[in-house]
Amino acid sequence: MTEYTVTTSMELNDANLQSLTEFLRKTLDPDPAVRRPAEKFLESVEGNQNYPLLLLTMLEKSQDQVEDEPNKVSDADRTAIKANIVNLMLSSPEQIQKQLSDAISIIGREDFPQKWPDLLTEMVNRFRSGDFHIINGVLRTAHSLFKRYRHEFKSNELWTEIKLVLDTFALPLTELFKTHATDVNALKVLFSSLTLISKLFYSLNFQDEEEAGLLELLKSQICDNAALYAQKYDEEFQPYLPRFVTAIWNLLVSTGQEVKYDLLVSNAIQFLASVCERPHYKHLFEDQNTLTSICEKVIVPNMEFRSADEEAFEDNSEEYIRRDLEGSDIDTRRRAACDLVRGLCKFFEGPVTAIFSGYVNSMLGEYAKSPGQNWKHKDAAIYLVTSLASKAQTQKHGITQANELVDLNEFFVNHILSDLKSPNVNEFPVLKADAIKYVMIFRSQLPKEQLLQAVPLLISHLQAESTVEHTYAAHALERLFTMRGPNNSTLITPAEMAPFTEQLLNNLFKALALPGSEENEYIMKAIMRSFSLLQDAIVPYIPTLIGQLTHKLLLVSKNPSKPHFNHYLFESLCLSVRITCKANPTTVSSFEEALFPVFTEILQNDVQEIHSNSIPSSYMALFPHLLQPVLWERTGNIPPLVRLLQAYLEKGGPSIASSAADKIPGLLGVFQKLIASKANDHQGFYLINSIIEHMPADSITQYRKQIYILLFQRLQGSKTTKFIKSFLVFINLYCVKYGAIALQEMFDSIQPKMFGMVLEKIIIPEVQKVSGPVEKKICAVGITKILTECPSMMDTEYTKLWTPLLQALIGFFELPEDDSIPDDEHFIDIEDTPGYQTAFSQLAFAGKKEHDPIGDAVGNPKILLAHSLHKLSTACPGRVPSMLSTSLNADALQFLQGYLQAATVQLV
Repeated sequence: MTEYTVTTSMELNDANLQSLTEFLRKTLDPDPAVRRPAEKFLESVEGNQNYPLLLLTMLEKSQDQVEDEPNKVSDADRTAIKANIVNLMLSSPEQIQKQLSDAISIIGREDFPQKWPDLLTEMVNRFRSGDFHIINGVLRTAHSLFKRYRHEFKSNELWTEIKLVLDTFALPLTELFKTHATDVNALKVLFSSLTLISKLFYSLNFQDEEEAGLLELLKSQICDNAALYAQKYDEEFQPYLPRFVTAIWNLLVSTGQEVKYDLLVSNAIQFLASVCERPHYKHLFEDQNTLTSICEKVIVPNMEFRSADEEAFEDNSEEYIRRDLEGSDIDTRRRAACDLVRGLCKFFEGPVTAIFSGYVNSMLGEYAKSPGQNWKHKDAAIYLVTSLASKAQTQKHGITQANELVDLNEFFVNHILSDLKSPNVNEFPVLKADAIKYVMIFRSQLPKEQLLQAVPLLISHLQAESTVEHTYAAHALERLFTMRGPNNSTLITPAEMAPFTEQLLNNLFKALALPGSEENEYIMKAIMRSFSLLQDAIVPYIPTLIGQLTHKLLLVSKNPSKPHFNHYLFESLCLSVRITCKANPTTVSSFEEALFPVFTEILQNDVQEIHSNSIPSSYMALFPHLLQPVLWERTGNIPPLVRLLQAYLEKGGPSIASSAADKIPGLLGVFQKLIASKANDHQGFYLINSIIEHMPADSITQYRKQIYILLFQRLQGSKTTKFIKSFLVFINLYCVKYGAIALQEMFDSIQPKMFGMVLEKIIIPEVQKVSGPVEKKICAVGITKILTECPSMMDTEYTKLWTPLLQALIGFFELPEDDSIPDDEHFIDIEDTPGYQTAFSQLAFAGKKEHDPIGDAVGNPKILLAHSLHKLSTACPGRVPSMLSTSLNADALQFLQGYLQAATVQLV
């Protein structure tokens, strides 16, 4: 067998450094035809000797070039240039002035401010000239120099530099603006100057922090600590608590709505929420005025939809959805206010509901007066109702326990349905999203009639331009389709969806084409769930939809960045194939024509994220690509690739042997790689078991001995319980396939008397560890063959192992499985897994039935043992009973008698 990898040495010389540099440069090329070969070359040499040293040498040389490269301009010349360039720039014509201004900016990036401290002073002094040709030159240079502040990463060095600029430049710049802001003379020059002045103000103010400062972070942490003390150390903290409540209350009512205070306000409200739900502190909140004040001054203001929320809704929809749907809103004002409402409802549900209902009605009334102006009032009202009504929630079912004092059905009919029914799905998108979310989270509380009423409306909202709105619509539909009725069937049936099937599928696929949703995982999941619910109803639409799915697969394979989207895409493809081919088996070829070109391209490009008993040529064209070494480097690729190779072997082992015999070494090379890994050795056994079972015997004869040598080397060097179990199944499958004599001769050809050592050291003491019904059956049949079909067991020194092997087999039948694992093997998978690897995710709709290589040929292995012993005793009368009576354990003998009676045979 050929070696799977070849390790060579890379000499540390300039030629190799140059070659490596060129390959690294090509990995940055946007052309895949240039980039991918370079990437594959670098992957192929990762294990070569001296490769890491070459990289280190290259890094060292590049640092030397950057840090130690001699200054190409002498210090004297640099000083002279900086002393004269400003004057020269200001006295030059406008076109030359712009060029010299850029030169000053370039020098400034390198020397300012440390090596050019007087630059700003010289520029400011020119403001006094009154000559706008000069002033414009100064302003243009300042703009070129300062505009980088808009985009630089925050750092102490950056703040120090900006402070220096502000201290020196801000006041003169402001005075210049004031002095000339109303000057109507020389407008052309002036307006140019005013524009530059405004740009400078923009650059110098761009880095004003929206993030919390040190004081806000300190106050926020104190609130967090106080909440912890109130929860865990309430007895010790009780004397101090009223003062903290007062201080935090004052903090909340005096803190603004700016984004930088969000964490502080959130933690402060969470403190009140943690306090109000503790029985010890109930008295602090029971006064009606206190509850009213909390609602008016804390809860309602912090449930308002702010401009920052609106901006996120429109411009950062992915983050907005992640916070709102996926529960990452833990540090938001709204989430904290919602938690406070729930905390207050624990002891004061009636009063709180009454007080908040008044505010809800007031906000809805304001909205009714002027929807265009006051739509945020309705948004806050819906959020407040949601907070009031929600007592317990799960991701699977939504709200599972609701406040009985809130009439969810009435609110749905009076205030939610109108937004869902609105013919203009793009009007008030925030309210539309609120309405959809209401249906989604209260789906377990609303009657089925209202859910069915909502379905076609949700389908319409899939066409909304707002990413949040059409994403919520897709997610709501997906959640509704998973709901179960009383008999565990889907609550919404395919028959009830029949009138909407075409519109549902069309709108879902149109939504995938909307800007920002090309790889929207919620929409793709809704497509998958719709296919699963509708089943045969999707068949007429599949010829059109499969093209869209494969096109999408080809697009995402070029840059697979959304693993959930990719997973649901493959699930949808599996459902398409399964449902359509079940209804009409002749459509298999159509799917092959649609899918195979895409699969081939993915395999050829090494994308990592993602019949009868013969193999059609279209499948065989894929086969060589599956053996590419680079595919097997990623842990996440291994389970699906092994399973696919097993399918090839099962369906066309003889075809591979006849038309692709040159690929057998590569197939065994994959096995060699897998078997060397503690984490993946079981996958190697899956593969070699399929090879043994399905490949013609003569096609692998020349490789069999080397296979066993590899297994024994691994067994000797790194034996684990998992490996032993898999090894036992393999050798017994080999025995079933080729016979006990072939197994004994194979072992003894590797080393004399090895067959006996394997029986004594591995099979007899370890067989009890084998688990799984198919695996147990294979081992039972294999051991039975060794006992009864191998002459060496009766006539040589191996005879002494015959009774212990039979004893082990009967124990295998009757005793509990030995599931013990040595302590040092518990963390093998962790230790053997390389760094970060893309994970394998099993497709739910691409299941595989468990395969039994023995099948119906053996029904009950115990009966097989009885018949086989009977046959053996007939061939050598008297020997078998004699061996049993002298060596077999009494309990085992009793079990054996039961097998013989059940088989209606006896030993002679």
